[in-house]
Amino acid sequence: MRILVVGAGATGGYFGARLAQAGRDVTFLVRERRFQQLQQTGLVLKTPDGTEVLQPQLAQADSLNSHYDLIILTVKSFALEQAMNDIAPAVGPDTLIMPILNGMRHIDTLRARFGDKVIGGLCKINATLGENGEVVQMTPLHMLYYGALDGNNDARLQRIDETLRAAQFDTLFSDNIISELWEKWLLLSTLGAVCCIARGNTQQVLNAQGGEALLQTIFGEVLAVLSAEGYQQRPAVTAKIYETLNNPKAAMTSSMYRDLAQGYEIEADQVIGDLLVRGARSGVVTPLLNAVYVNLQVYVQGR
Repeated sequence: MRILVVGAGATGGYFGARLAQAGRDVTFLVRERRFQQLQQTGLVLKTPDGTEVLQPQLAQADSLNSHYDLIILTVKSFALEQAMNDIAPAVGPDTLIMPILNGMRHIDTLRARFGDKVIGGLCKINATLGENGEVVQMTPLHMLYYGALDGNNDARLQRIDETLRAAQFDTLFSDNIISELWEKWLLLSTLGAVCCIARGNTQQVLNAQGGEALLQTIFGEVLAVLSAEGYQQRPAVTAKIYETLNNPKAAMTSSMYRDLAQGYEIEADQVIGDLLVRGARSGVVTPLLNAVYVNLQVYVQGR
């Protein structure tokens, strides 16, 4: 099976590297700057177990001239339109596309372009890019979820599962990937909203007067929007998500907050803005999410 990993940042770089190490046929589709960097340094993984260096197969958009069996999209959501144009020559009759992006809006965007080739995917990993382009895995967590969006994990999906299993990360072949996607959005949007508006990690927020109330109210607003939009609540799961966030011993931050703190472009529209759009059409009032989004828009204007 030929796999094209679009992007070699923290997510794509990590999972793509692990697949390559497991003997899978993996090519990374990257931009010119990253292409030159990876050619010079290799793909460097820094994990809790040590440092590893790979010499990955690389491609740029103008060199794609054949079809791939699986395309794993790991770009930021604001780069999705360009990524779709880039991968078009690599999409054949039997290609499946697995996006690992934040939020849910990308699902509709991709399906409008590629139809039923799109499957569900998400990851759980604490990773970032270091100053020299190295992929830094900060904790041992490295889980990849995937499955058909309609829950029908047919022979095509089973082949994907066989390929992804037995690499050096954990997998979950889900027959309810839609619920998994809603729940990931619940976690990341609450975490991102709290960290960005407070300009700190969850430990700092929870140790501040009113911090837990802030967390609880934002969590409630997000959950209300998702439920109005079709999420079938799994109370044990949502309770676990809130328990994870409401832990004063853990200093958690979101990738959006880390990007904001470094002055980078952020996924404000995809992670928070889309919640406001959905809330408005479903009649859900979200004053704190609105405040967060105004805050993020001011940051974007200041860039």
